[in-house]
Amino acid sequence: MRQLPAGLGSPTLLGCKVGRPVTVPFNAKDAAGQDSSDSELELSTVRHQPEGLEQLQAQTKFTKKELQSLYRGFKNECPTGLVDEDTFKLIYSQFFPQGDATTYAHFLFNAFDADGNGAIHFEDFVVGLSILLRGTVHEKLKWAFNLYDINKDGYITKEEMLAIMKSIYDMMGRHTYPILREDAPLEHVERFFQKMDRNHDGVVTIDEFLETCQKDENIMSSMQLFENVI
Repeated sequence: MRQLPAGLGSPTLLGCKVGRPVTVPFNAKDAAGQDSSDSELELSTVRHQPEGLEQLQAQTKFTKKELQSLYRGFKNECPTGLVDEDTFKLIYSQFFPQGDATTYAHFLFNAFDADGNGAIHFEDFVVGLSILLRGTVHEKLKWAFNLYDINKDGYITKEEMLAIMKSIYDMMGRHTYPILREDAPLEHVERFFQKMDRNHDGVVTIDEFLETCQKDENIMSSMQLFENVI
């Protein structure tokens, strides 16, 4: 049974307090830390060829050897070099068999699919992973805002926040302690907006989001969990 710690509405930012907000198809954290004897990425064996090592190094905070290890793991799970949404949902649901992770996986997929083309490329994957594992607090918060901003219009509405919260509770299923009430997601959203919506216009801007999060100890603590959830 998964226990829900206390915090900002539990779950807090990105669902960090109720499980894994981001799970990838292989142990990316180990891959990013292990050594490699390969001289270059093996680009010729996949249909989608990722950008060159130097360009990916410039875009991320991974070393050449780390990128090589990450690529091997990615290619092993995704031989075509691409992950579509159905595959992503299937992989993600394996980590939450007690609940329904479909909707949350959909939102998470869209956050990784930076160019919105319906597939996660290796470039999308490592750029997002770099932010979550080694990004600054500011970068992580901007990534989180993008996840919550479902329609990508630059604002988070109550409806968007509620959709994310419901998807997290659905993903966790009934195996949580304490047992979640049906109105818990809505209560979380109301608390969120009381803190974030400074001018009470019904939406949260990126500036409101960043300012409030960086002043809230509970949210800042939850951001540190990113290093342990991938």
